[in-house]
Amino acid sequence: MTDRERLIATFLTRHGWGEAKRGKLAGDASFRRYDRLVAPDGGRAVLMDAPPPREDVRPFMAIEAHLLALGYSAPRLFAADAQAGLLLLEDLGDETFTLLLAAGEREADLYRLAVDQLIDLHGRGEAAVPRGLAPYDDERLLTEAFLLTDWYAPEMNPLPAGARDDYATLWRALFPTARAVPETLVLRDFHVDNLLRLAGRPGVAACGLLDFQDAVAGPITYDLMSLLEDARRDIDPALIATLRNHYLQAFPHLDRQAFDASWAVLAAQRHAKVIGIFTRLCRRDGKPIYLRHIPRLWRLLERALAHPRLADLKNWFDRYLPEGKRGVPLP
Repeated sequence: MTDRERLIATFLTRHGWGEAKRGKLAGDASFRRYDRLVAPDGGRAVLMDAPPPREDVRPFMAIEAHLLALGYSAPRLFAADAQAGLLLLEDLGDETFTLLLAAGEREADLYRLAVDQLIDLHGRGEAAVPRGLAPYDDERLLTEAFLLTDWYAPEMNPLPAGARDDYATLWRALFPTARAVPETLVLRDFHVDNLLRLAGRPGVAACGLLDFQDAVAGPITYDLMSLLEDARRDIDPALIATLRNHYLQAFPHLDRQAFDASWAVLAAQRHAKVIGIFTRLCRRDGKPIYLRHIPRLWRLLERALAHPRLADLKNWFDRYLPEGKRGVPLP
């Protein structure tokens, strides 16, 4: 037994779960892992194992408490050892939107529930954002955008001197456009892998929320874009248009042109970031499975770059990562 496993065993025993059976529930692209615990009496919980210093459970705990206070369905916290990176959480079940879609559930119904969750959250105004939450500022956005230049570009077409600086200048000029919409709580990984359907809960409480520890204060466009321009699955363009319209009808005073431009900037930023992340997961972490999504991400990125506001950034991509250099890195 490793030192980490002994630490976990002590934690579980201390909180009454020492006799529970453990089974792997999920892993993700981070260093976190999740185990399902089943007690002898049938009780269930989830163990989050987030080893420091690579992970920090405190942001998760803070956002979890905030979401519960708003009446949303985040997993309740049963016990924590923040220093050790261990949490005992409510088990919200297995009905992730991803699994439900694979089983043939109606795509429109599930996505409508997710959009209604965002409408409810964004309709709360300042109350949606917990006090002291970090902003989605220029440096954070730019650091993420650099994942493409620092991980993907060297694999496909190494950049000449000055190209990275030009890339940064172009992004800095675009970030004010991204923020020309109201600010809210941005969960940042709001997509079908991190959403669950919870039977017996009314309204948006039927939408279970996972993986929100990276939340920030930022533009209302981000999570809706993240949901509807998913890096891992294609969505019917007609459904996207219907859901965007449904969202906008809830906010009739929202400037539509500002909304569209903000969406395009943040879509380009996110897709560039994720192309870099998926390349890094392969090269640094030995996880090549994510490379299969890069063609989709390029299609989404190219669509965002077609917005007139992003013309200068599109020119940068056409010069330094032209069409023939937009492939999948070798595993």
